[in-house]
Amino acid sequence: MNNSSQDNRPRKRGIALKNPSHLKGQPKKTAGILLPAILIAPLLAHGQDLLKPLVVTATRSQVPLADTAYTSTYLDEDFLSENTRRNIPDALSFTPGVLAQKTTYGHGSPFIRGMTGRSNLLLVDGIRLNNSTWRGGPVQYWNTIDSYSIDHLELIKSQGSVPYGSDAVGGTLNAFTKDSGFRDEAQDRFFSHGSGYYEYRSNGEGSNIGRLEGSMGQGGKWGMNAGISVKDFGDIHDSAVGTMKNTGYDETDWDLRFDMALNPSTTLTAALQHVQQDNVWRWHRTIYNPGWDHDGHVSAPGTWLGNIYDQDRLLGYLKIASEDPRAGSWISRWSATLSYQDSSDSEFQDRRTAVGQSLSSTRYQQIQEADVQTYGIDLEFESPMGPGKWIYGLDYYQDEVGSYATRNTGSGSVFRPASRPVADDSTYKLFGLHGQYHWLVNDALRIESGVRYTFAQAEIGKRWDANAGADISSQREWDNAVLSLRAIHDFNSEWSMYGGASQAFRAPNLADLSGATTSRSGVETGGSVDLDPERYITYEIGTRHGTEHTSFQAAVFYTDIDDIITDVPVSMGSSTSQSENGRNGYIYGFEIEGAWEINEQWLLTGYAAWQKGETETSSYVGGPVTEEPYSRALPLTASVALRWTHPSKKYWVEGRVVGAEKADRLSAADIADNQRFPSGGTPAYVVPSMHAGWQATENLLVTAGLENITDEDYRNHGSGNNEPGFNAILGVKATW
Repeated sequence: MNNSSQDNRPRKRGIALKNPSHLKGQPKKTAGILLPAILIAPLLAHGQDLLKPLVVTATRSQVPLADTAYTSTYLDEDFLSENTRRNIPDALSFTPGVLAQKTTYGHGSPFIRGMTGRSNLLLVDGIRLNNSTWRGGPVQYWNTIDSYSIDHLELIKSQGSVPYGSDAVGGTLNAFTKDSGFRDEAQDRFFSHGSGYYEYRSNGEGSNIGRLEGSMGQGGKWGMNAGISVKDFGDIHDSAVGTMKNTGYDETDWDLRFDMALNPSTTLTAALQHVQQDNVWRWHRTIYNPGWDHDGHVSAPGTWLGNIYDQDRLLGYLKIASEDPRAGSWISRWSATLSYQDSSDSEFQDRRTAVGQSLSSTRYQQIQEADVQTYGIDLEFESPMGPGKWIYGLDYYQDEVGSYATRNTGSGSVFRPASRPVADDSTYKLFGLHGQYHWLVNDALRIESGVRYTFAQAEIGKRWDANAGADISSQREWDNAVLSLRAIHDFNSEWSMYGGASQAFRAPNLADLSGATTSRSGVETGGSVDLDPERYITYEIGTRHGTEHTSFQAAVFYTDIDDIITDVPVSMGSSTSQSENGRNGYIYGFEIEGAWEINEQWLLTGYAAWQKGETETSSYVGGPVTEEPYSRALPLTASVALRWTHPSKKYWVEGRVVGAEKADRLSAADIADNQRFPSGGTPAYVVPSMHAGWQATENLLVTAGLENITDEDYRNHGSGNNEPGFNAILGVKATW
């Protein structure tokens, strides 16, 4: 992406208006609907003022967003900055069908069509971030991507496992980082660009965020882009709870990318990215959580003295990509990627509780650490064949895992192998072969069929066995084939319909097999080596409509769940659980969104989404099977937003109202997790906000936001803390 000043002007938003002449470059038919006022609730993402966005995540090949046979979302850098989205989970919070759950302010794990954590696939520049230590339920790793280094995001819902392999059940998010844009510069001419950004958030103790980045190179030959982000998030404040002490945290990130043209059609890319987060508290478990009472919906206070996470992640990769534009070429496009990741997690738990002026002697302090080195290779090819094309390749990822734990019960720290978060000295291998055929039946109908073969192997090095009183080792392996069949049909220039069925497969990972972690409000969770893979199939049908001034999209989906791995109490009423297969069930829902460009200055957008599901699970290990509501299914949510843009395009203002119905369909585990789920369910909310922008000069952009204007006390369903109350945000970006 060229980071020159022209890319930082205020932009109009509209979702897939059909190429209005004054709204340059809207996609032909992307998502959207204008809602009747059924419920004012979570706000719609801006449309993008981009030149017919192309997405690659849906098919591993560039296709127009409007021509994907999936429900897809494209969010660019301007969307993130104009909406003051501070991290990736926040960026998705305005997307229909996504619940942005936050275990704490520094963690976030979106529920995409009811799935979260290891059941959604997270990619950076096409490289898997999911590894074998990701546990069930919400995980913190979605906040280990620096949102200020992102060029754009592509979210494909219910994609299945064919294109990218295991884990892609609810959705696949691909975060594309910024580059120098050297191929768009004048041929052979040296160029340099830079920008500096500062943002202040007033809520609580205040937050300060800074980003400095620059690019340089020779047009058409090579380019380099580098950036550093420093973030100091203060403790947030809520009108009911007050200041949520220790919700703030520090983060320092840097990224470096070098691209070089080996020839006019081949590019070599080398990149390094690093994210470090310090002192991220899981606030809801600690004594700084006083509990919350909202009109009789009561959540319990925390009891621990402390629960602190540190995160450190490094990603480096080398990629060669080439295209052969000649007609009749055997391979029209290919790429090869080598990647390396080093992830380090550390959790400190101070489970002691204050008793008067003394500390409880029945509790303890504990440290758990896990280090994962991941090596990856991805080969991809595209070949024309008949009335279509083949996209095929292979990928391989190998995790090398080290794990450690100590416990202090008052007489000093002692190594405790039983508390290691996963088995130490372990290896996890994931190999896949995939192929898709894209058949252009005629000008109106396109059919996509695909298959993937997966082989997974877990080599468990040191797993503590309480019966043997020693570490034991073991090995498990699985293989599987999944299919996908999708189609999109254009009825005319304004209406199309898409849909199909996609299978997903997830082999048990090291966390499933050997995990020893604490989940929810203090439940001890252990792994089991006797697990089978999870299997899913999602059916989806949707329609799109686009004209010059309006757009509409609606989709319904149904996901069938087989053998999902879940935590089951080891005995009736026990606070200790164990991983077990057997939860079968389903989840279904709808998503509707749209836009109406009233005139050149006014744009109205809105959306609604809803989900419902049931699951079967054992009441306890060996106990009777019960049926209960699907945990954290999205309650009815909706949004309206009205945007005004000055004719000069130098000023814009947008007002929005977001909200959700009460979420009271709770599973037994939800009810027991009383620090995060209030009694009777999570209360409904309605929250108004306003954002504005001013292009003061060609090189200076000022943005401002007033969030939660009514200072509503609310939380997203299943979250560990309330959202911030009234918050004034000021951002300034200078470019050169």
